Amino acid sequence: MGSLRAELIKLRRSSSWVVVAGLPMMAVATGAANTVFSRGGLEDGWHTLWLRTVVFHGLFPLAVGVAVLSSLVWRVEHRGGNWNALMGREVSSRDVVTSKVTVIVALTAAMQVVLLLGVIVVGKVMFGLPGMMPSRYVLAGGIIVVASIPVAALQSGLSMSVTSFAAPVAVALVGAGAGVVLLLARIDLAVPLVPYAVLGRASRLGTGTFDDGGTITAGAVIMIVVGAVVVGAAIIIASAAAVDRRDIR
Repeated sequence: MGSLRAELIKLRRSSSWVVVAGLPMMAVATGAANTVFSRGGLEDGWHTLWLRTVVFHGLFPLAVGVAVLSSLVWRVEHRGGNWNALMGREVSSRDVVTSKVTVIVALTAAMQVVLLLGVIVVGKVMFGLPGMMPSRYVLAGGIIVVASIPVAALQSGLSMSVTSFAAPVAVALVGAGAGVVLLLARIDLAVPLVPYAVLGRASRLGTGTFDDGGTITAGAVIMIVVGAVVVGAAIIIASAAAVDRRDIR
């Protein structure tokens, strides 16, 4: 808990909240603009708005957002003698890495909350959709957060290993593209093993796009959750081992 509390304190000095609020609102604005300029409007109500907003968000912006957050969380450790100070603390490398990944996933969850609230506000106020957004989309939002674990762990490891801020973000952009290709190729057995593909699959859950059947099935949810947790844990363990070998500079 001490490591996690320390990471939360460091966040006060970062600009991570700009990413948390700005990126999902850009996705909501894009979905709204697509609807305004579309001749079909919201022909299927909430489902159409969700599809235009969240599927777009999951194509590239979400993975890039996680990468930016990871770079921001590790940025402070690459300054001055902060890395040596981090290694000098009486906590294990696994605690340090796990705390970093936990904070990144928490920020990703906050991004998802902003996205959900944005979709609801746009749906009700701008387009006057009847009723409330179906609860299955809230479930899908929670699964997207779980699916972000391996991406957060991988991007955290990259940002830990290099001082460059932009390089890990570029890797996320390429990885998101590779994930889309994997989903289009319908290589289902490989999807749970590739972090970016798992995140992309979760963002399409219940939308009927790409390889999704249009409903949220137990099999799809189990595949995403198990793949995300197992792969995420493996990357965290590998990152902690890398920190142990690196020690001090």
